[in-house]
Amino acid sequence: MKLFERLKNDAAVEWSAYVDHDFVRQLGTGDLPQPAFRHYLVQDYLFLIQFARAYALAVYKSPTLADMRNAHEGVKAILDVELELHIELCSSWGMTREQIESAPEDTPTMAYTRFVLEAGMAGDLLDLQAALAPCVIGYAEIGKALVEGHGDSIGGNGYKRWIEEYSGEMYQALAGDFGGWMDKTSEVYLTEARYARLLTLFRKATQLEADFWQMGLDAADT
Repeated sequence: MKLFERLKNDAAVEWSAYVDHDFVRQLGTGDLPQPAFRHYLVQDYLFLIQFARAYALAVYKSPTLADMRNAHEGVKAILDVELELHIELCSSWGMTREQIESAPEDTPTMAYTRFVLEAGMAGDLLDLQAALAPCVIGYAEIGKALVEGHGDSIGGNGYKRWIEEYSGEMYQALAGDFGGWMDKTSEVYLTEARYARLLTLFRKATQLEADFWQMGLDAADT
């Protein structure tokens, strides 16, 4: 079994709470309140800045040039694609790049990003990958599930652009490549004695992903 699938199966409760969160369901139906999505999107922009740093840390933690190139591709995907998607969506509400970048980090944003960075700084490349995986591969799974679950109705969904980005061929390939990279790293670093630690990191990162969705919903109620 692939390492990601094993981790996901062993963290089934946390994974379901993440990918089937009310925020995700409402995103798929288009019923998500715009303030919830807007707060999420701004915080996700700030999150991705820190995630780019985590990928840069992966370059440092990489034992081979091939690993360094994989980590570099992650940095590029965030800086050149994902951040620009967020700017595109936020600009439709009249928000400038400067306003987004100067927004304060919410507590769930800080908790998640610092957890990932600490996992990488305290551990090795595989620890960092375990902490990154729920976001990297999870978004691909969510995007694909939303398209498959809602079909033609996606065309009239106000969040179509977001769904298209994460269900699209480019992001699906990125997530697949990450899973393959994680498997190759595990061939070098993983032992059965160590697996429990990886699972703890993966579970916590998955819980923090669910908290991130909840942060968006909570913002709509304030």
